Amino acid sequence: MKRFEEKTVVITGASRGIGAVIAKRFAREGANVIVSANEESVEVVARNISDLGGKAVSFVGDVTDKRSVVELFDTAEKAFGTVDVSVQNAGVITIARIEDMTESEWDRVMAVNTKGVFLCAQEAIARMRKHKRGGRIINTASGQARQGFIYTPHYAASKMGVVGITQSLAKEVATENITVNAFCPGIIETDMWAYNDEVWGKLLGNYAPGELMKEWVQGIPMKRAGSGEDVAGLVTFLASEDAAYITGQTINVDGGLIMS
Repeated sequence: MKRFEEKTVVITGASRGIGAVIAKRFAREGANVIVSANEESVEVVARNISDLGGKAVSFVGDVTDKRSVVELFDTAEKAFGTVDVSVQNAGVITIARIEDMTESEWDRVMAVNTKGVFLCAQEAIARMRKHKRGGRIINTASGQARQGFIYTPHYAASKMGVVGITQSLAKEVATENITVNAFCPGIIETDMWAYNDEVWGKLLGNYAPGELMKEWVQGIPMKRAGSGEDVAGLVTFLASEDAAYITGQTINVDGGLIMS
């Protein structure tokens, strides 16, 4: 099924994990894809997409820097002419007891996870307005946008901020055929969750690698961690015409871990 032929999709945080899977899913469905990250390995993702017959361009940049964000969307327009979907997925986390958490940790997490979402959504909306084709803004939040967790107050704050940005922008562009939504991944099999398992495991009781993750998964009604494809299915739905009347929403994709 080629739901996104002649559509251009920008995805940040696309060098690995959820972002890379989302990019590949859009490409399989016919989209022109701009894969962006702050590391050169994002070029491998673009090459993999191209090798499978998809259309992809990579961009190495910094979502916290306005000039870099403008250059990202310039690259999308130069390559494919328009911007139809923008997925703000770049994110970082650190884990520390409150007395050990540094100001620089706080600033970095807030800059990438919240300011980065704002800057990319701001630029995407400007391009969508220019092209007058409508569009889809999709932001990555987290289960911690629903409830904070121990040792990550900065991360919870950053992701709750994403929900606020999503709702505010959705109201502003609602009459312009632009929808703005967010999604909250739960426990997903990614490098970030491997880090979470290791560091939280040490702080919460000296767990061996994998033990804490296994314990947490038992708290999920579906009794399994999620995959990138589980998330990509929701994101592509929100980007499709089937979701044209859905805006300002934040949707959990977590196997029933948080029901709200």
